[in-house]
Amino acid sequence: MSFKTMRTGNEILLDEMSGEDANLFLDLRNLKHLVRHGEGQRLEFKMKVKFPEKIIKELVAFANSEGGHLFVGVSDEGQIEGSKFVEEDQFLLEKAIDAYCFPAFTYNVYRIPLENGRSVLVYHVFESVDKPHFVQLESDSNPVCYVRVKDRTVKASREMKQILRRENDAGLTFAYGDSEKWLMEYLRENEVVTLADFALKSGLPLWLASRKLVLLVLGRVLRIEAGEQHDMYYLR
Repeated sequence: MSFKTMRTGNEILLDEMSGEDANLFLDLRNLKHLVRHGEGQRLEFKMKVKFPEKIIKELVAFANSEGGHLFVGVSDEGQIEGSKFVEEDQFLLEKAIDAYCFPAFTYNVYRIPLENGRSVLVYHVFESVDKPHFVQLESDSNPVCYVRVKDRTVKASREMKQILRRENDAGLTFAYGDSEKWLMEYLRENEVVTLADFALKSGLPLWLASRKLVLLVLGRVLRIEAGEQHDMYYLR
């Protein structure tokens, strides 16, 4: 087993685990229990490490979100077959993490042996206190930030990156003017709004609408859900 104490983070426990078991390394019984629930906000399955540069996006997304577990040797359908070349898989992932992820984030990595002689490689990523984290591959002109949304990993928008960077700021203040009042009324009737809709319907320039939404999320008035095309904002 290996514990990567790269930076201190806050452990966010999976809903499916509680009590003393929540603080231990998973065993085969707990692994099977979690896999039965399928992929989700804090669970991701990979059958093999064919393209490690793609898998590290999942790890960074966990660090930027609520933490989570990634299992190598488990299929998308939940078949626990294990990795035939677990040492090689771990080597490739560790190399990719060191080369392409920054700043460093905290995670456990260990193996769960199976009866077939193979093992499941487990990466337990902790929610970070040093958000946002990025991936920059050799083919990327700029670093990319990822977050976890349900069972998907998506690129973080400019607004989401600002929120991640400032979510622990103290003494945050924001004005509650006509546009904020309009937004509250709109969300009570329509439930959700995007940045583009808010700017268009309120008559605000895009940059100012963006700033207001970020501050309202940081002020715990709104919550944000990242999307492939655009973020969605809801009343808390």
